[in-house]
Amino acid sequence: MREVGIIEGDSEYSATFRYSDDYLAQDTARAISISMPLTDEPYGPEKTRSFFEGLLPEGFLRRTVAENNRTDANDYLSILEMLGSECLGAIQLRGEQYTTAEPEYRELDPDMMFRLASEGATTSADLVVEAHLSLTGASGKIGAYLAEDGKWYLPVGSAPSTHILKQSHIRYDHVVENEQLALQTASLLGISIAESRIIMTGAQGDGGVLFATERYDRTLEGYENVISGLPCPLRLHQEDFGQALGIAAADKYEKPGGGYMKQMFDLLRRRSAYPIEDQMKLWDIIVFHWLSGNTDGHVKNFSLVYDRHLNAVRLAPAYDILSTVVYDSHSRQMAFAIGGEIEWDRIGREQFERACDEIGLNRKIFMKRYDDLSAGFGPALGTAVEKLAAEGFTGAEGLASRIMEHRREAGMQEG
Repeated sequence: MREVGIIEGDSEYSATFRYSDDYLAQDTARAISISMPLTDEPYGPEKTRSFFEGLLPEGFLRRTVAENNRTDANDYLSILEMLGSECLGAIQLRGEQYTTAEPEYRELDPDMMFRLASEGATTSADLVVEAHLSLTGASGKIGAYLAEDGKWYLPVGSAPSTHILKQSHIRYDHVVENEQLALQTASLLGISIAESRIIMTGAQGDGGVLFATERYDRTLEGYENVISGLPCPLRLHQEDFGQALGIAAADKYEKPGGGYMKQMFDLLRRRSAYPIEDQMKLWDIIVFHWLSGNTDGHVKNFSLVYDRHLNAVRLAPAYDILSTVVYDSHSRQMAFAIGGEIEWDRIGREQFERACDEIGLNRKIFMKRYDDLSAGFGPALGTAVEKLAAEGFTGAEGLASRIMEHRREAGMQEG
């Protein structure tokens, strides 16, 4: 571990970030974000907040952590000081007021796994503070370590996790099966996904399951250290597109004229080690978000992952995908416009063709991929349903029927 820089200021409104002189003097110095290139000048409060607040959880989990520790939920610096020992990517934050616990792995017994599934974000909030762990997103989630023998452990202090555990959302039925169904369907269509599984903690149903996603920003390959008798994963740096583009978490959903889709492709052209391949992968994921009816695919749900030496950056696997249109209370607007249209059920081939022209993509090549994904979506969804049903998750069939019903109502053609 090495010090990269310092956050200074009296409050979240005046906080600035600057790279340390010692770090800048090193030949191996690399920027922590594409939006924050190496410089000896400090970054102002807005730029500092955009990147570092992007490391924090959102919504109920963030409010619960703040309330339990008598901190304002808007005070992102204080929350980071509590939770910054294990963030997404390779960033770790060390504050002056909080003492970080010694790194260790504590076994998560079946009772705790059940509490995580049934009690949701309240239990998650307790554990993330205990473990000093910060994960982005609005739902209750914690980092966990899966050992070779199948046992789950809670990483404490600076101990890295291997997976992210997320429980069912109380507002949405069968949300865990929904996400697994979406990711399995995407995988069958040839889209690179973050590996995932459903964990049964008790009686089947929304209160008894957890969703586990393997972390693509952690690897055991070439590990050197051991914690609590377990091999310690290496951290790979990552940042979401919001951080890389300097878009604040509060602006993760595009406002009129934002042009987020073009910005994302332009970013890959400039920074990806394999820009053509990654642009096609990004296109596939965006098309799949639309095909599956996921209107929550905002810029923080797309990420870049770096190699060990921070020399090369690639588009990260797809994650956090589920069909939101099956829930009546969820917005029908996409998280960013496609070909100038934001309404999910008003988007079709014409809008994607227009997007190709706006972004500067080869229409023939990219629309061929659009057609292949569109034609293959129904069959892939059916295969994913069969796979989940064989594992005992029968709710997937009803979810798939609702997805296809909403697609028909929107006038989408099936392959």
